Amino acid sequence: MVGKEKKMSRFQALFEILAISTRLGFTSFGGPVAHLGYFHEEYIRRRKWMDEKSYADLVALCQFLPGPASSQVGIGIGVMRAGVLGGIVSFLGFTIPSVVALIAFALILQGFDIGDAGWIHGLKIVAVAVVAHAIMGMATKLAPDLKRKAIALLALVVTLIWQTAYTQIGVILIAALIGYLIYKNQNSEDSNKIKFPVSRKFGIICLTLFFGLLIVLPILREVTTLDWIAMFDSFYRSGSLVFGGGHVVLPLLEREFVPTGWLSEEAFLAGYGAAQAVPGPLFTFAAYLGAVMNGWAGGLLATLAIFLPAFLLILGTLPFWDQLRRNPKVKAALMGVNAAVVGILIAAFYQPIWTSSILAPRDFAFAAVLFSMLVYWKLPPWIIVVTGAAGGALLSFL
Repeated sequence: MVGKEKKMSRFQALFEILAISTRLGFTSFGGPVAHLGYFHEEYIRRRKWMDEKSYADLVALCQFLPGPASSQVGIGIGVMRAGVLGGIVSFLGFTIPSVVALIAFALILQGFDIGDAGWIHGLKIVAVAVVAHAIMGMATKLAPDLKRKAIALLALVVTLIWQTAYTQIGVILIAALIGYLIYKNQNSEDSNKIKFPVSRKFGIICLTLFFGLLIVLPILREVTTLDWIAMFDSFYRSGSLVFGGGHVVLPLLEREFVPTGWLSEEAFLAGYGAAQAVPGPLFTFAAYLGAVMNGWAGGLLATLAIFLPAFLLILGTLPFWDQLRRNPKVKAALMGVNAAVVGILIAAFYQPIWTSSILAPRDFAFAAVLFSMLVYWKLPPWIIVVTGAAGGALLSFL
């Protein structure tokens, strides 16, 4: 009887993760920073699946790792809620809506110009409101004193002035050093212990598989003539070597497939426009590319290949993360890192979210309305998304 109840509770946890992540997959527009805002609102504020510091630590870890940071955060939350299967379910719910939409674009609407649609602009304004709300909450918790506010300001300034793929990594490392020097002798309460239902042995297997595939796939590509191996290798390598978010993967994918004749420049750019229009992670652009090259099966293969490194890395590092974050010296460094994450998020809030969304006074006014709906009236995020899309369509006629 107890076993049956345990199975039921596990099934209920998985179903809950699937339901919430799928809703987020349909409504999370605005890119990786906005996704972190949606996660923060849904998982931390509303459901309290993690405390603020643990969530910030997870975000900091995923900023260190190559791959899609927001997807890795979603996987990590799922893992902590219901084990490896929870991470898989969380990923599927968040990713499948955009994968299906982009494969459909590739097969049916290829080349259709949707980049200037009013409702798309409305969804960008939604991202402004969501990210602003997330930053306010995280800044209060993670940069409460002047020293950490200074670290956040330094991260903000450096990230905006030097916009390269590796700037974020450098900022985080410097912030870790500053945090260690400032807070290494400070006594603080022990962090809440996070239980990761993943063994260290499993983590080592995942990390070994990650590096093994990175070495073996190019060799297999050279000794075989199978197109699907070549495709898998290109997408896997692109997903493994990207720091800085989904937009950074686009030039890598372009170099992999356009000059080699897999698809035309026009088809690539059409897919880029479609990828901006759908919710969820920008890495699902791979689904469009795979579908253009090899139909719906190619789309699924490309999706698996580009996200597999993110899975292996987060599952490989999570089992060791709690022990590290509870070490007094590491805790001091993390205090600096978490403050820097606030600055990095503010920088990303300005560029590209604000600069691509707030183009006129009416956009700012609409963003203020959406922000008030979210923060003061406490309406669910999906209502904000629907209102944003409808309002954006109306604004396009003014």
